[in-house]
Amino acid sequence: MFTALLETTANSTQSGGWLLMLVQLLPIVLIVVVMYFILIRPQRKRDKEMQKMRNSLQVGDEVTTSGGIIGRVVSLREDTVVIETGSDRSKIRIKRWAIQSNETLHDEEA
Repeated sequence: MFTALLETTANSTQSGGWLLMLVQLLPIVLIVVVMYFILIRPQRKRDKEMQKMRNSLQVGDEVTTSGGIIGRVVSLREDTVVIETGSDRSKIRIKRWAIQSNETLHDEEA
């Protein structure tokens, strides 16, 4: 009788092993999915918008850099921008990735 009980317990453990593993992994999978939708996806959307803004810069736009420098775009190159700052019109060459915002409003082209 004792051996029959052990065999029944062993068989139920083997058949329910995959279910137990699934139940243990479910919280980890849920955490990864929630983190994707809360953190990763919105950040990618913001990055795409920033890249679009940086690629659509035009001469004459007023921009703010990530360091807080405010200036007007004088010339554009592939990966650098020359901005003019202050009343003495000093020029600074910066990388495009350093531009934080474009303060000039443009009409959106459809």
